[in-house]
Amino acid sequence: MTGHPYMKSALLAMMLLVPHASLWAQQDTGASKEAGDRDSATTLKVDVKLVNVFVTVTDEHGSPVSGLKKEEFQLREDGKEQKIAVFERESALPLSIVMAVDTSLSTRKDLPLEVASARRFARTILRPIDALSLYQFSETVSELVPFTPDLRQIDRGLDRIRSGAATALYDALYLGSQSLLTRKGRKVIVAITDGGDTASRVEYKEALNAAQEAEAIVYSIIIVPIEASAGRDTGGEHALMTIAQDTGGKFYYATSMAQLDDAFRQISEELRTQYLLAYYPSQRLSESSFRRIDVQMIGPSGNLNLKTRNRAGYFTVKQSF
Repeated sequence: MTGHPYMKSALLAMMLLVPHASLWAQQDTGASKEAGDRDSATTLKVDVKLVNVFVTVTDEHGSPVSGLKKEEFQLREDGKEQKIAVFERESALPLSIVMAVDTSLSTRKDLPLEVASARRFARTILRPIDALSLYQFSETVSELVPFTPDLRQIDRGLDRIRSGAATALYDALYLGSQSLLTRKGRKVIVAITDGGDTASRVEYKEALNAAQEAEAIVYSIIIVPIEASAGRDTGGEHALMTIAQDTGGKFYYATSMAQLDDAFRQISEELRTQYLLAYYPSQRLSESSFRRIDVQMIGPSGNLNLKTRNRAGYFTVKQSF
């Protein structure tokens, strides 16, 4: 494919979502305006702009830590310390959540448990200012519910989930990230899957780049069937771990309803206790289009064995997929 990178992304998205093209047909309305808006966003990435970094801080037991102060954080870009211009505890910014449910043949037995647990998660996490979009993926990817805070609409979408055959995991992450590009506030992808990928048209790197460009935090709940655990392919699992690490998210393993619910509970707690650190980048020290971000605790908190998680960095120019 040739032409503008956004046109490439749009064409690829349409290809991935066949036969569910209605989702993308809605996005074609006002395409020129959206393209112009996105071009402006790209320009801002090249120029100096406010960079948002959402940070999760946990103690030695993995529990989120709240109540920290701005002075206890040190933020660096490409190794150079940056001045924190905006600091918020327990950010009240709206949440946009893409929930992607693996409906491939290998998850059929666990699918009812996944749906029930996802339903409880939606009820726990969503506020009126938040929105959730529901995807299912097998050999294809389809959006069952567009972004909405309406729990009844989400329930109806969960009731429509049906099993498929293969697994297009990377396609789901890619398309979920694309849908988050124009959303405001905090952006999250929660993928419930056994970790395999057998049918994607995009590759792992493309899915990772899309998540990073959308500034999406990726959480993965990896379903592990006990009877298949000895011989399963772990390649997809490792990919999910890396995506979670590079976006500031986390991965969980679950073999039961209790573990599913616990993973969703931990995700909810983290999203309620995140810190927002924002800064205007100082003079560039690197010609790379990807700027690395590092956040550390300093002062008394730096000696408490606290761990920070945040996105690995950001692109200064739009990536071509």
